[in-house]
Amino acid sequence: MRIERLLANGGRLVAVALILIWSLFPIAFVLMSSVKPAKDIFAAPPKFVFEPTIRHYLDLIAKWGVFFDGLLNSLIVTVGATLLAVVASVAAGYIYSRHSGRFLSASAVFLIVVRLIPPIAITLPLFPVVNWLRLNDTHLVLILLYATFFVSLGTLLMRTFIDQVPRELDEAALIDGASRFTILRSIILPIVAPGILAVSVFVVVFAWNEFLFAFVFTATRAKTAPLVISEMIGSIDGVDWGILFAAATVQLLPVLLFVGFMHRYLVAGLSAGATKG
Repeated sequence: MRIERLLANGGRLVAVALILIWSLFPIAFVLMSSVKPAKDIFAAPPKFVFEPTIRHYLDLIAKWGVFFDGLLNSLIVTVGATLLAVVASVAAGYIYSRHSGRFLSASAVFLIVVRLIPPIAITLPLFPVVNWLRLNDTHLVLILLYATFFVSLGTLLMRTFIDQVPRELDEAALIDGASRFTILRSIILPIVAPGILAVSVFVVVFAWNEFLFAFVFTATRAKTAPLVISEMIGSIDGVDWGILFAAATVQLLPVLLFVGFMHRYLVAGLSAGATKG
């Protein structure tokens, strides 16, 4: 029995180690390559001992100033999409949690179906509409698209969290004369804060890294960082891998730090949403 337990624990450790290596190796490779001399980036065998350099970052600043404009655009779009998606998800989640009916049940299924549709399937039909509304190459179109794309999942998550809040709290507040908005703001929101943080993390990661919508609907003014990085790959002067890895690191670090900071809230939020009662 003890041997079986040791084998099971050893198997779990090996599985976790493999998952960590699979997940962290690409990130470690990008980070290391951004400070490697150009001749050592793709050296065979790989060099793990080298003299770090910031040359690639200096070249990034000197040659690709547009990349930092893209970072600012990414920040604007990410913050706007997160705020819009969270507000819409909380409001819709409250309605789904506190009311029932055939229409609501059917629309909940529709939310799941819409989330399963590949983004490219709705991108091309939307292009003439966005062009007619003159929203092309604006922050607003990306904010609306990103928020809309994630509001379905956000709504379902928030409904799960709000379902755990006893309805008696709502009824007591209504008896005391509170409005639905007051109940949502003063009673529901503080209790479901972990869920709001969980939804925020999902939207931030998606909006910060999204490429397809930005590629189709932006050109210059609202171009985001992932789009600028793709231009580095397609540069007519050839790919400068050192600059490319430096840009990837600068684009990657903010979201890594954000997810790392929000990790405990995210885990707590998802754990709370996974149980009921």
